[in-house]
Amino acid sequence: MVNARRAALLFVLSGNMLLDAIEVSVVLIALPTIASRLGLSPWQAQWLMSGFALGFAALLVAGPRLSARLGRRRTYLGAMVVFGLASLAAGVVGGLAALVAIRVVKGACAALTAPAGLAIINDAFPEGPRRRRAVSVYAFSGATGFTAGLLFAGLVAADHWRWTFMFPAPVALVLLAYGFYALPPDLDDEGPRLPRPLVRHRPLVRAALVAASLNGDYQSLLVLMTFQAQDVLGWSPWLTALALLPACVPLVVAVPFAGRLIARYGTGRLVALGAVLPLLGYLYYLAAPHGRPYALGMLPAILLVEAGFCCAFAALNVQATLSVPATDRGPAVSLYQTCVQLGAGLLLPLTVGLNEIHGPRAALALIVTVAAAGLAAAITGLPVRQARLT
Repeated sequence: MVNARRAALLFVLSGNMLLDAIEVSVVLIALPTIASRLGLSPWQAQWLMSGFALGFAALLVAGPRLSARLGRRRTYLGAMVVFGLASLAAGVVGGLAALVAIRVVKGACAALTAPAGLAIINDAFPEGPRRRRAVSVYAFSGATGFTAGLLFAGLVAADHWRWTFMFPAPVALVLLAYGFYALPPDLDDEGPRLPRPLVRHRPLVRAALVAASLNGDYQSLLVLMTFQAQDVLGWSPWLTALALLPACVPLVVAVPFAGRLIARYGTGRLVALGAVLPLLGYLYYLAAPHGRPYALGMLPAILLVEAGFCCAFAALNVQATLSVPATDRGPAVSLYQTCVQLGAGLLLPLTVGLNEIHGPRAALALIVTVAAAGLAAAITGLPVRQARLT
């Protein structure tokens, strides 16, 4: 594959990864506005986020079989088409049920493109510096997507909240056009190997459990803070977006250095530290859940949680696959990402429901409990030999 085609391919794959990350944060900031305009409770509105996560998790399991049957190229391009059409549909449908259904569909489309992106990079880029650079760009796109979604939603959510659903459509159309040119046609005949049970790989299972707790707690806390900021403190969507930027910007800065940290300290220590710091943040916020003043309320909790992500984000991905035989790494990634999405899809409804019925302390107590369970899973991996990058 010539360099120009590889560049176009990386543009398509990274652009899709960016959109997948944006899909989470762009709806997060808009949730209070959507709830107000449609007459929804916070628990009803949160299904717009948890529905995307559940759709993602559901099709991750069937995705490898679908790609094996249809071919990776056809599956990838088809998912892009459906994702764009679903984005347009969200701008015209009315009612919560239709919007949640569309979010589930978009999550399912993301499940077909996100894991496949890394596999396509491994096939298309030769091993060595070129592949490492491509993987770094791909990971960086995912990390920056959350920030981009926050800022975009902060600008448009108050007056044009439907654009938070619709704006990916033209972007997906551009990526689709490039995809027809850039995705190698020989991938049609190279479906991935079907998954087999991987629960005996303890490092993979530990990584999946820790990642599920981190993602579920993280999204749950941000939803609670978003409703608190706009409905209780009276902040605008833009001010809320700025307040939550510390929950994502440090990870964007840290991603390029993740490989060096893993090479020096190994995955086990970084994962354990990445589980401890968020737990401290949740405990801090549990002690003072009013969030005011920002510098002494929300901000310290956000920074502790994000510091944990900076430590554990890449280390968890490495731990999930490094101990698995090369032939099983595709299914291992699917299992790992399924657990990540289930963490958010299952914990979000419980957390927001507890907040409505019993108040923020009960919701935060659940978050703390799940974080403690994630820490326990992380600590059990410390006695074993540390996985390192060479």
